[in-house]
Amino acid sequence: MTLLPARLLHARGKTTAAQHVAARHLDHTFEKLVACNLPLIAAAPLLDALRASPDPLALPDLARRLPLRLHRRGPLHFLRLFPRVFDLRAPLPLTLSLTPPAASLLAVASSPDAAARTLHRLLAMCPSRSIPLRAVFRVWRELALPDDFEDSVLARHPQLFRLGPNPAEPTTHLLHLVADPSNFSPAVDNNSRPDKNAFRLQFPPGFRLTKEYRKKVNDFQLLPYAGPYEAMDHKAVGSKRKVSKMARRKMEKRAVGIAHEFLSLTVEKMVEVEKFSQFRKCFGIDVNVRDVFLDHPGIFYLSAKGKRHTVFLREAYDRGKLAEPNDVSEARRKLVELMLLRRHGLGNANSNANMSSSANAEEGDDDLQELEV
Repeated sequence: MTLLPARLLHARGKTTAAQHVAARHLDHTFEKLVACNLPLIAAAPLLDALRASPDPLALPDLARRLPLRLHRRGPLHFLRLFPRVFDLRAPLPLTLSLTPPAASLLAVASSPDAAARTLHRLLAMCPSRSIPLRAVFRVWRELALPDDFEDSVLARHPQLFRLGPNPAEPTTHLLHLVADPSNFSPAVDNNSRPDKNAFRLQFPPGFRLTKEYRKKVNDFQLLPYAGPYEAMDHKAVGSKRKVSKMARRKMEKRAVGIAHEFLSLTVEKMVEVEKFSQFRKCFGIDVNVRDVFLDHPGIFYLSAKGKRHTVFLREAYDRGKLAEPNDVSEARRKLVELMLLRRHGLGNANSNANMSSSANAEEGDDDLQELEV
């Protein structure tokens, strides 16, 4: 694939969105990390359904409830590939449940108090101090919220949160911050650097830093901006009036600061771009978030593997692993390792169901690319 010159990465008007993504400098460490997570991402709806049920579920019922497009050879082939995670049992109709090791790893979540602090920070970044509840549901896994966070977190902290109707969407609710926002310190301030407005930069291996690009980066680092928790006039957010070039640059830097803080709140320091984009209006971001991630490769890395765009916070990773892992991230890493083992060392897995897979257990990494995620 022919890559565009680095200078075109900042000449946004001359490239299409697809060209802008294709022209990014690939970091194979993060690409490999995404590839390892593809089976877990594909199986996420199925895992949630199995966790919510105390009894094994009939496979035909699951197929009707969920879009089980898990593998090019069908969902049954996918389930047989991961016997350390899925327990497939006969007689017909086949029933499906989680194995005890997988169930224990999936049960790891943040404590209600930690989840309350995370939601408090999330709402504090919004000028209106409110977020659609549906948006929170979309990122509950990334924030490691408990399954019953409406009861265990929201209902038990009435001094912080309140649910109210959403005038824009009558069928949904808004989550409001009741208390005044605390004096939170952004994650970027925890790093020791001479300039408080600067971000830690960590460019991918082989990235060419031209003289022109270095100047742009230095100017951006020195540019003052409103922090993610600083109060803003939410009525002015999203206004259609023209802004100066300097004002546009400050808006971009504030968007970088908000994205940096949001990724710092996630347990694995990564999120799908689409999920983050739904908070764009809530956070008062007036620039294209995908362009923000692509234009700052020293702060973020955007991967397009698996038919989705995933963004990582670079400074949170060291050689493809989290620099400061937590209980939830460690549990998910172990679950990914279980899935990567597939059927190795188990012989004829699922023999208790009198089934043998029609495919070879020794499948390569290319199968990960066939997953319809």
